[in-house]
Amino acid sequence: MRLNPRTVREIDSPIGTAYELLDHRCKERELLDLAQAAPQYPAAPEVVEHIAAVARNAHGADYVELEGLPLLRDAFAAELSHAYRGRVHQDHVLVTAGCNQAFCLATSALAGPGDEVVLALPYYFNHDMWLRLNGIRPTYLEPGPDLVPTAAAAEAVITARTRAIVLVSPGNPSGVTISAEGIAEFAELAARHDIALVLDETYRSFRDTVEPAHTLFADPAWDRTLVSLHSFSKDLAIPGYRVGAVVASPELNREIAKLLDCVAICAPRVGQEAAWAGLTRAQQWRSDRAAEVAAKRHRFTAVMADRPGGFELLSGGGFFGWVRHPFPGRSTDDVVRELAIRYDTLVIPGTAFQPDDRGTFRVSFGNVEHADLTDFAARLATVGATFGR
Repeated sequence: MRLNPRTVREIDSPIGTAYELLDHRCKERELLDLAQAAPQYPAAPEVVEHIAAVARNAHGADYVELEGLPLLRDAFAAELSHAYRGRVHQDHVLVTAGCNQAFCLATSALAGPGDEVVLALPYYFNHDMWLRLNGIRPTYLEPGPDLVPTAAAAEAVITARTRAIVLVSPGNPSGVTISAEGIAEFAELAARHDIALVLDETYRSFRDTVEPAHTLFADPAWDRTLVSLHSFSKDLAIPGYRVGAVVASPELNREIAKLLDCVAICAPRVGQEAAWAGLTRAQQWRSDRAAEVAAKRHRFTAVMADRPGGFELLSGGGFFGWVRHPFPGRSTDDVVRELAIRYDTLVIPGTAFQPDDRGTFRVSFGNVEHADLTDFAARLATVGATFGR
């Protein structure tokens, strides 16, 4: 049979490729898994109890409304309205099977083959993959020296075929958080060019402030430009339940619903019930988990401050650190391979998040303990002294 050449040309999952390296590691140390960002701690007891009750219900496995459970859409709209001091209503919320699906369906409703979408570098790899798989051309926005993208730079890459600008804040993989003022500038730019601002807010709960991530929802006309994407996986520790959301205009959500009906009919009920329970019954649990991740983030920044082994922390935030290795003559894939095989340390190469090799890799520190972060810095120091020998 013949295969779709677009799919054949695309890369395999970078996460799967990274874990394949573990089959070859020397196993001289305990594995430090700094690759995956999904929480390893269990969901809140309130969530587990509710899911058990749903499973016992005679209708617990039924389909739900295509747009999502009304009680979840209501609860999430209310939370966003409160957290962002804005106006979000149930008809702005469409529930999806994870934030990846939210991105895929939203961009497919906004753009088609031959159109362009601006991705800020470094991008989240699935965003770039999905656009290419669908014949949409990704246009890359270079960040500033602090790795923060700017609207002024974005204007230079917008063309007549541009349909959207995509930002991830806090960033995956960089951890960079764009200020509320910076996001507002992007929204103004997008509105002026009559394109969408697609803002992936998967890690919004893991910022170093309780202030709103942006003020766009306070504008009564926000849904003419903003498409806000959300995940409940990290915030509620339910990644396997696959539940996320698109927050956008009812008009755009109607088009997204057509796509959702074809690929999933509706997001899984069990995930939606879990998300509702987490939003309404586990607020303190969520705050406590976010505080734990923040403490790890600060510890990671501290152990990297002296550039162990010459490795430099370029940015950090959310669940991630973005690190530059000190070996300009070696490919990043080679460095990451050696870290995994010889030093039992798994990270994701920056080549998964950029169109070229810039000597960087992603570290996900949210799933390890403070002592592991100290161990990681010590391993980097050893690598810096012995790599390639």
